[in-house]
Amino acid sequence: MSAEPQSTHKAPYNPGSQSALRLRNQQRIVETLLGSGPLTQAELSRHTGLSTATVSNIVKIMSDDGLISTSPTTSSGRRAVSVSLNSAGAVAVGIDVGRTHVRVIIASLDYRILAERSIPLRFGHRAIEGVESAARLLDELLKEIKLPHNAIVGAGVGIPGPIDSRTNTVLQGAILPEWVGINILELLESALKVPVYVDNDANLGALAQVTWGPHSSTSNLIFVKIGSGIGAGLILSGSSHYGHIGVTGEIGHSTISEQGLICRCGNRGCLETVASTATMIELLSRGTNEPITTEDIVQRAIHGDTATLRVIDDAGQAIGRVMGSIANLLNPEVVVVGGPLAELGEILLDPIRRGLIRHAVPLVGESTQLAMSSMGNRAEALGGAALVFQQQGIHASP
Repeated sequence: MSAEPQSTHKAPYNPGSQSALRLRNQQRIVETLLGSGPLTQAELSRHTGLSTATVSNIVKIMSDDGLISTSPTTSSGRRAVSVSLNSAGAVAVGIDVGRTHVRVIIASLDYRILAERSIPLRFGHRAIEGVESAARLLDELLKEIKLPHNAIVGAGVGIPGPIDSRTNTVLQGAILPEWVGINILELLESALKVPVYVDNDANLGALAQVTWGPHSSTSNLIFVKIGSGIGAGLILSGSSHYGHIGVTGEIGHSTISEQGLICRCGNRGCLETVASTATMIELLSRGTNEPITTEDIVQRAIHGDTATLRVIDDAGQAIGRVMGSIANLLNPEVVVVGGPLAELGEILLDPIRRGLIRHAVPLVGESTQLAMSSMGNRAEALGGAALVFQQQGIHASP
């Protein structure tokens, strides 16, 4: 999984221009108001280091754009202007870039979803294609809800692969091999023109569970995303866990069979080679004219197709075996399963549970709750928005 979320507030898009300077100054005011609540213009000047004239000009622009509200007040016995953020006037963006899709969510600071849409991407798309598609989709959604671009506090972006925190590049082993070696943070900030926080998609899925989902009071949670790849996001002692260099939760590359198939990571017999949706599709497409889809797997399983149920059962037990070892190590309260197979519910959870109980210490296995994510394909994008809230110090409840 990715390293701890990285961001830079430097604007690679003509940073010396007056418009870029104004955007940075607006961002300073937004961040100050987020952390402290309503302030007078004089207090904003002291907190941000901006001149009173600059603050006054920016406050007027932001007020005209609907980002903030102003009201008369008194300060030290003198008349003053109080400035506060509008909850729907400053927004966070969550973006999930997958193998064949990009999803964008716009959320207000009081945790309301203002806009959301997913569009397809071609298989094997280049990084610039995915990023530009996300930027265009974001612009379309902003127009639909009539919000200016400068209403965005930041964007949290999920990538299906590990990211080197030292260079912000996508590492070998990502589901998107065309993205390997790309400085993804720089590319995203250049296209989106907002502060960006990049993280692994499974990390964001885990964050979504404790922010938007029913597990907000859970301190130790593992989110397992089962898709073309298999990864885990870790919430330990109430915080996202990134480890030493950020490459945590790569459970898809746990060895299941020493003599198994060669994995895309270069090792042999990894969990992904026996339990990913790509492997399920390959197994169930044998002897057919056209490959089946993930949606086909879900529908066939729900309707009781014997071969599909066997493939899911084998995959589930293999995943449960790995989760048993992880449960022995971390003793989580909850393991949440997400990804495109979430609609299967107990059809998938049952073999995972059997594998976990078989391979975990009895007390650990029995006390670990196993649940299916209620967020479907939205978890990673919701987690992206939650990451912005977290980085900006917004702690309101949804």
